[in-house]
Amino acid sequence: MSNVNTTEDGIAKFYSPHRGVVGTIQHWLHINPALVPLIVLVASIVVFGLLLGSKFFSPFALTLILQQVQIVGIVAAAQSLVILTAGIDLSVGAIAVISSVVMGQFTFRYGLPVEVAVACGLIVGTAVGYLNGWLIAVMKLPPFIVTLGMWQIVLAANFLYSANETIRSQDIAKNAALLQLLGAKFKIGGAVFTVGVLFMVILVIMLAYILRHTAWGRHVYAVGDDPEAAELSGVNVKGTLISVYAVAGLICGFAGWALIGRIGSVSPTSGQLLNIESITAVVIGGISLFGGRGSILGTFFGALIVGVFTLGLRLMGADAQWTYLLIGVLIIAAVAVDQWIRKVSA
Repeated sequence: MSNVNTTEDGIAKFYSPHRGVVGTIQHWLHINPALVPLIVLVASIVVFGLLLGSKFFSPFALTLILQQVQIVGIVAAAQSLVILTAGIDLSVGAIAVISSVVMGQFTFRYGLPVEVAVACGLIVGTAVGYLNGWLIAVMKLPPFIVTLGMWQIVLAANFLYSANETIRSQDIAKNAALLQLLGAKFKIGGAVFTVGVLFMVILVIMLAYILRHTAWGRHVYAVGDDPEAAELSGVNVKGTLISVYAVAGLICGFAGWALIGRIGSVSPTSGQLLNIESITAVVIGGISLFGGRGSILGTFFGALIVGVFTLGLRLMGADAQWTYLLIGVLIIAAVAVDQWIRKVSA
């Protein structure tokens, strides 16, 4: 924070106090929120690379991480928008799954063209997100309660509508290959990517640009930081909140499409932990749960960190519980670091 000093000629001059090494680091992390998860990501890759050698440090293994986190990464991007407004969305996983079920059922039960079925799935995801936003912004209900209830409603609707039936991968590949589009693989050298991975990367880049360089993006941060001050500044707080939840629902619709490509089939039981996994990626990625601070790139790094730990420990033959233990430690550490960094703006 700068102080003001007045010179003899009456001109005010600003100067910054000496922060010291710790204060400088704290300030630098405050203005670059994606830096902490990036450091953790690089450090984890180096550690597992040293422990496992070429087994881990290979194009196939590193791109396998991207394939494994693509669904979580897409859903976490939606969750990031919501958490930046100081909200939370526990229904993201259920929205993704019901979007995928609608795509499958509209194609195979009603015989609609697969392009129309995909569009309908995306519309359903957007509509559920819009309803979440309307209940939160207009009815003034707490985001946690609204999305917790919506999670239960959508999950139940998903099983009731699909009759708990799975549409097989072979049937989809034969009659509606477009549903599996985001799971299609392509090679670059020794690395194997999927269209879903490409979509995730493009989505993160687009959202990073929008949040940083558009009025809507600045409004999202302003609403999360202080909604009352944002409203006094002319920001349409209600409209911004509704749009954020609607866009999050649309992104979850795309995640549902990617989910079909990832597992090959349309299953109402898939993606059960996406809500928790998306929040994990967001928190580890450095986005503040109090809203108004963080970076979508940090969320992307957070999802990759989880992927690196999962694959690295699996290749080492460690018990899967160690993955949960270490990720739990990372979550608590990330929140502690966020609180320490927030003292700069206090």
